[in-house]
Amino acid sequence: MRNHGIGGWPARRAQMSPGRTAFVHEDATTTFAEVHERATRLAAQLRSAGVRRGDRVAFLGPNHPAFAETLFATHLLGAVFVPLNWRLAAPEIGYMIEHSGASVLVRAPNCPAPADRGALRAVVALRDPASGEIDYEPWVRSGDPTPIDEPVHQDEPALILYTSGTTGRPKGAVLTHANVVWNCVNIMIGVDVASDEVTLVSAPLFHVAALNQTLLPTFLKGACSVIMPRWDVDSCYDLIARHRITWMFGVTTMFAELARSPRWCTADLSSLRNLMTGGAPVPPALITTFQDRGLVFCQGYGLTETAPGATFLEARESVAKAGSVGVPVFFADVRVVRPDLTDVEVGEPGEVLVRGPNVTPGYWGDPAATAAAFTDGWFHSGDLATVDQDGHLHIVDRLKDMYISGGENVYPAEVEGVLFEHPAVAECAVIGVPHEKWGEAGKAFVVLRPGATAGARQLHQHVAERLAKYKVPVDFELVDALPRTGSGKVQKGRLRAIAPGPA
Repeated sequence: MRNHGIGGWPARRAQMSPGRTAFVHEDATTTFAEVHERATRLAAQLRSAGVRRGDRVAFLGPNHPAFAETLFATHLLGAVFVPLNWRLAAPEIGYMIEHSGASVLVRAPNCPAPADRGALRAVVALRDPASGEIDYEPWVRSGDPTPIDEPVHQDEPALILYTSGTTGRPKGAVLTHANVVWNCVNIMIGVDVASDEVTLVSAPLFHVAALNQTLLPTFLKGACSVIMPRWDVDSCYDLIARHRITWMFGVTTMFAELARSPRWCTADLSSLRNLMTGGAPVPPALITTFQDRGLVFCQGYGLTETAPGATFLEARESVAKAGSVGVPVFFADVRVVRPDLTDVEVGEPGEVLVRGPNVTPGYWGDPAATAAAFTDGWFHSGDLATVDQDGHLHIVDRLKDMYISGGENVYPAEVEGVLFEHPAVAECAVIGVPHEKWGEAGKAFVVLRPGATAGARQLHQHVAERLAKYKVPVDFELVDALPRTGSGKVQKGRLRAIAPGPA
């Protein structure tokens, strides 16, 4: 086979395990042989629409097997797959389609069609096509099933993933086929992914963690992915019970919702072998909640640009090193450095740098951003961490989220972890705001648990009893919800925009 990229995976899997279930979605199952046939037919149709090597094919919609089919079909042709965040507004989506130069868009119902089709040669609708659009299912079924073996090399671009930047336009991080392959190898080493795995794909697939940390490693191993259309805590409990889920990834807010659910204490979670999280610092109290149920709860660290795994905490150390994001993954190097790029001492905060075969070659159409992101081959993460005496990393915060109060560095993630320990607190976010005396001081936005009551005085006292005075927020604001990106991260830029002026 001349296709050495991701597009060759369905054919190889169909040869090895044709009748095994690759995907479960709602009440439908798809075998590996069926994925291979459907991806081949779809690739033929994309080629008939003019898609050629290096062209871009975009997908816009919630989690669905068609996401994987479109990805594999795109890669069969040596083209580049562009997953889009369906939660964005039409102008934001339009920018990404234009910036990537996508020639075909596959979109789900209720997702906005671009007002200006620009360079798009075809828009394919999963259901209920509008005028001028193609109906996905009949289109796929009528495609030519003749095998396609387009030469594809691993160093060619495979994905353009748009980062959820909080300022300015998002950047399109390019991941090559090799980046994805090496990430899959790293995660299979760290997690011990098994061929009988039943993986719950519950985070959005347009996000690098759901795609590259769960769906693709599971497919590569010949195991089963249960695809949730979108996150819902009760559906998650139902699917764990119905399919005996063994492995899932989630961000902090997802695991917090599971733990707050009335079903938490009685749900049968015995099938779960490994829970994996990343994307943002996790409050230690939340980790303990899951470990107290006897569950293996492992943190990892990475970014879209590192495909994403950079470090991982393996199961055998998940209790002793709870709160750590582990050590560098097998095939990557990680340093934590001072501003002068010298390595930090044990316990000293510094910026995380990453180098390895999983790291992006750069940003799509943005050589200036690419050049700024690297120093001598090391990628600058913009994240702060410490290293303990055993070489394990502990994420402190985003470099841009740290603020200085009275000359002292304050890391909001530390304050948030303490706030989360309060029994009334469901979620929280801390930012630095201008302060006439201290330069900057903390402001906390707090979401209370349903039925719980707590005021600023109680929350202030709770933090003041546990942290140094300069770390205690000067203001606590109760809110109904925190603004989040499509991948579940708190949008602190939006919080800063609504909290101007000196305190």
